[in-house]
Amino acid sequence: MTHSAALDWLDTAAATRRSAGLHRELHARTPGAAVVDLASNDYLGLVHHPEVLASATTALRRWGGGSTGSRLVTGTTTEHELLERELAEFVGAESGLVFSSGYAANLGAVTALAGRDCLIVSDAGCHASLVDACRLSRSRIQVVPHADVAAVAAALATRTESRALVLTDSVFSAEGDLAPLLALHRVCRDHGALLLVDEAHGVGVRGAGGRGLVHEVGLAGEPDIVVTATLSKSLASQGGIVLGDARIREHLVDTARTFIFDTGLAPAAVGAARGALAVLRREPDRAAAVLENAAHLAAVTGAADPESAVVSVILGDPHVAVEGARQCRELGVHVGCFRPPSVPAGTSRLRLTARANLTAADRGLVERVLTEVLTGARA
Repeated sequence: MTHSAALDWLDTAAATRRSAGLHRELHARTPGAAVVDLASNDYLGLVHHPEVLASATTALRRWGGGSTGSRLVTGTTTEHELLERELAEFVGAESGLVFSSGYAANLGAVTALAGRDCLIVSDAGCHASLVDACRLSRSRIQVVPHADVAAVAAALATRTESRALVLTDSVFSAEGDLAPLLALHRVCRDHGALLLVDEAHGVGVRGAGGRGLVHEVGLAGEPDIVVTATLSKSLASQGGIVLGDARIREHLVDTARTFIFDTGLAPAAVGAARGALAVLRREPDRAAAVLENAAHLAAVTGAADPESAVVSVILGDPHVAVEGARQCRELGVHVGCFRPPSVPAGTSRLRLTARANLTAADRGLVERVLTEVLTGARA
């Protein structure tokens, strides 16, 4: 036996992934590259906005490069508390709690609100962070078909646990479709369940001035709804937040392990998110511009009419999807490529994300490139 024998199985696993078209590679971006970006989640086009950069720089100079510790020790700054209040007020929640990432926010919220005496009912389309949170929760988990309110009701009606938690994205990241939030909330209230809604792809795009889908359907501020969101998409930064009743915040500070044991979000990231939120409040039409550009992308590609920034172009075979993404990149348009396990087998796709600041020239290039690449891919 050689010293590397313990790793031989990795070669077999890698070969299997390559054969199935599921090998992944990193592609480093370079500053100022002449490419139209339809792959990022910078929906509002604020990553390079002068106000965002200035707000991040001010926080960096004031607080330094890092938060220096857990938020319960030294990692909470006045910058964190201001963002929590500002974002909670924006979406219509009573309080907020900032985490180091959207992934950490979902892990922390679900594991702290669930437990052995709780049933979790999770939509099959939920983000990986919610899936992993379920696995860590020690709860009984029932995964229901995507957007199936009747299945949620049936699961809640037959539970034996004293508590229940229902999980859904507001906007599903692969398909870009919307959750039936009003119907889900009615079912949850009928059965005494708590509804957790991940607004990662909703805030900044849906609702009045980008306040999210929960706000749009009139459920903002309801005590039996917990909202999670990321700062890394529309808010052009990094980090996550849990928004809801003040009792939720207090409980998470005491019990959420990804809050208690993780270093606090870097102040510069908090400052950037505050700057982006300020721009969005002043320029609420950016949210509508995202949906307008998404509609244009759908028309170009023949995709279904979009309900969010996400336009999904299903090609089926993962090899075809990878090649299509490569061709787009070489022609000056960066698109996402989603394959299993991100999407079900047989539905590999190009995932296009609209931005508020796409120019007429950008749209012209995108139309030419996508028409050429998709004609070949679908031949």
